[in-house]
Formats: sequence, C-alpha cells, structure tokens
Amino acid sequence: MKTARFAALVAAALSFACCSQPSARIDGVLKDAPETDVIVRLLDVNKYQTLDTVKTDAAGAYSYKVDVEEGKPEFIYLFNGDRKIASLLLQKGDRVKVVTEPDGTWTVEGSEESEKLRQVEKEYADFQVRIAALRQEFAQADGTPEAREIQGKISRAYVEYYRKAVAYVLSNSHSLTSLPVLYQNVDDGFQVFSQPTDALHFRSLADSLKTVYPESRYVKALAKEADRRYKALEMGQRLELANEIGYVDIDLPDVNGKRVKLSDLDSRAVLLYFWAATDEMKMFNLDSLLPVYETFHDRGFDIYSVSFDVDKTAWATVVRNQKLPWTQVCDVRGDRSPLFGYYGITGLPRMALLVDGEIVSDTGITSEATLRQYLSKVLK
Repeated sequence: MKTARFAALVAAALSFACCSQPSARIDGVLKDAPETDVIVRLLDVNKYQTLDTVKTDAAGAYSYKVDVEEGKPEFIYLFNGDRKIASLLLQKGDRVKVVTEPDGTWTVEGSEESEKLRQVEKEYADFQVRIAALRQEFAQADGTPEAREIQGKISRAYVEYYRKAVAYVLSNSHSLTSLPVLYQNVDDGFQVFSQPTDALHFRSLADSLKTVYPESRYVKALAKEADRRYKALEMGQRLELANEIGYVDIDLPDVNGKRVKLSDLDSRAVLLYFWAATDEMKMFNLDSLLPVYETFHDRGFDIYSVSFDVDKTAWATVVRNQKLPWTQVCDVRGDRSPLFGYYGITGLPRMALLVDGEIVSDTGITSEATLRQYLSKVLK
C-alpha cells in the first residue's frame, strides 16, 4: 500500500515537472515530403539561430519541443532546405499543429499569435507580389505615356499598404506580431516604415509591449531601435529649426523643473554659456559673468547657462546659493548630450554669443575682458 502511494506521488511529481517546464510543442505535417529534414530556427533579434533538425516520417509528420520561458514568447521559423514552411510565435505552454502544403502555404492551430503572424506575412507577401508586378510593367513601359500612370500606381500601392500596416500596429499594440511589421521592406532594403516620423510608431509600440513582455529580447531590441530613431528625428527637427532661427535651439529644465527654450530669450545679444558646477567654474559666474550681466543687461544682453552636471541636486544647490538673475538649465546627460556635437564643445567652460538670432563666429570670446569688448561694440 505504501509502495503504491509512493509510486503515485512520484508520478504526480514527474507530471508536474513536465507540465511546468518552459516549453511549447510543435506537431507538424509537411505534405508530400516523407523522410526529409525540417530545420528549426529561432529569431535571435536580427539573425536566425538554428536550434535543431528533425526528420519527417513516412507520412511527412514531425514533432519538436521548443524552450519558451514565461513572458518571453519566441519567433520560431521552420525550413525545408531553403524554403520556409512555417512562421510561429510561441508562448510557454502552446501546443500547435502545423500543416504545410506542397506549394509552401501553411495553416496553424493552437496559437492565436502564430495565426496572426501567418496573416501578417501573407498580406506582406501579397503586397510584394503587387509591387513587383507594377515595377515590371513600369520597366516595360519606360519612355511611354503610360509609364507615369504606372509610377502613380506604385506610389498608391505603397501608401495603401503603409496605412494598413500603421492601422495593424496601432490596433495590435500589445501583440509581438506588430514588431516584424515595423521592419518590413518594400524592396532593395527600402523600409515600409522609413519616414523620420515613424520613430513615433517605434516608440509607441515599444512602450506598449514593455507593459506585457518587459523581459522579451525582442522588446528590448525594439526599445533601442526606437531610441535611435527618436534621437535621429529629434536631431532632424533641431537642424530644421536651426535653419529657421540661425542656431540649434535648446529646451531644458531650469532649477524648478520648468523647461526653458533658448529661443524664448528675446534680448539682442545672448551669451550661451556651457559649464559644470565645479569650484572653478561656479566662481566664474560670480566673479566674471555677473558683473558683465549687470553692465549690459539693460542694453539688451542676457545669458542662457547650460550645465552638464549629471548630479542635478549638486547643480541646483550651487544655482540657488549664487542667486544668479539669468536663465540656468541643466542637461543631466553630461558629455553624452548631443549639444556637444551641435555646438562643437570639446571642453568646459565654453561660450557662444548670439546676436540678432545668429551665432557670431570668430569673436574670440574666452574671458570677461573679451566678452565686454565685443558687447561694447554690438550694444552701443
């Protein structure tokens, strides 16, 4: 009796261990392909990692178990030679059935995400076929009146697909199937989501997926790409604005957390002063800049000080203690701030003078004396 109970407990323990293992199971059939190899590959962010090769039986059937951890779904792709025979998005505990037809199309059961991925890939493939056909028509019609009409069809086909792709990403913001949509290409490496403002779609999807799959390798990679694109968008906007106002604008928080733009200062001459709250540089505020400010402020002079202190509290303490009357902001990114590149900053402190909305170059402003000398000329 005791032996029977012990055996039952062992069986239950083994059953629990089996069920709690981080895995998903694939049962597939590759029609008209008996005793052939099925290659199982995992998408490791931006490249395939081959996990294993399994052989189909006489009926083309095969099975495979994939390690999948809780909260970390995996993109799994099945190949027969160079031919892809299934794309799957598997979560822990999934048990999917895949049937691949001789023409390469497949059906999948047991995974809603895998079915959505299949539909996403089908729409994308249909779009690629349509674009390829239109490009062939355009090549044949080159130099004829019909060529421009066909070119218009190509543009409209792209815009139509782009809008559908955006709609899919927005309506499936908590599904990893939206992720590959963002990386689709039209052809020759030209991405569907290639506009600078598409950075907003990358950022929005990354933020949404983080709430569901914070530990996913795919979500972490998406977040990095979103940051890269967003910085490029921000730089483009700053440079575009620089062409309009004559310099790269700055928008940073002051000691009270209120954001203040450099372009908000309407004085005729503005000293842009880059510094850090070290003993030497903080004394320059009182010993040199304050006397200049008091002399020229009523004549149209102002100062916009940008600190690169990563310790915002230490910077705020210095600013409050010095009670300086001009704008004080802080960029806690320190020497990683893009302002170093925008303004050619190679060391601190650094000064640049804006007069009538333009940066004055070759002024030789390196001290209180040269600053006074220049201001005496422009603020008569």
